[in-house]
Amino acid sequence: MKEGETLNQFENKSVKMRSEMASMAGGKDTSGMEVSHNIRVINRLIDLAASNTPEFGELSGPRRGVLMRLLFEEKHGRSTGINPTSLSLLQSVKKNTITSLLNGLEESGLIERLPDPADRRGKLVRISPAGRELVLRTAPGRFEVMNQLTASLDAAERAQLLALLNKLRISLQKYRQQPPHQA
Repeated sequence: MKEGETLNQFENKSVKMRSEMASMAGGKDTSGMEVSHNIRVINRLIDLAASNTPEFGELSGPRRGVLMRLLFEEKHGRSTGINPTSLSLLQSVKKNTITSLLNGLEESGLIERLPDPADRRGKLVRISPAGRELVLRTAPGRFEVMNQLTASLDAAERAQLLALLNKLRISLQKYRQQPPHQA
């Protein structure tokens, strides 16, 4: 939704877009495209809401995600760090994107890059004490904001949505590993 656009105007555009997609599809089902589109829109709206929320601090969503991943990896046996290539795969971003994210986090003192003992040319990345403190300090506020953003769904609806999203995620991971052949 663009700034100044009303919810009704946005919904009218959505109806028109679905109609346009149906005419472009030549009679084929468009629901997969609609699911994909809605997931992207919801993700963008969550990012916008989070960026306007002081509880999230000044970090972008992708940078927060990297810090949270590094904290998770640290807590689950990778306290010496993880190589940037593995991190880019775990975060589902390209290598140049992870490099940019890591550069910004390192400049802010939120991560550390250390020599990789298994590869003298490589580096390992780990969360710094300042990064760990930031993630842990802001976590309760982040969870509260996310709960507020999904408050229009009751507990059963959230559980159903989570189950469906997990089912879709598993399907997409299988597809990514072995895409079906085109006819």
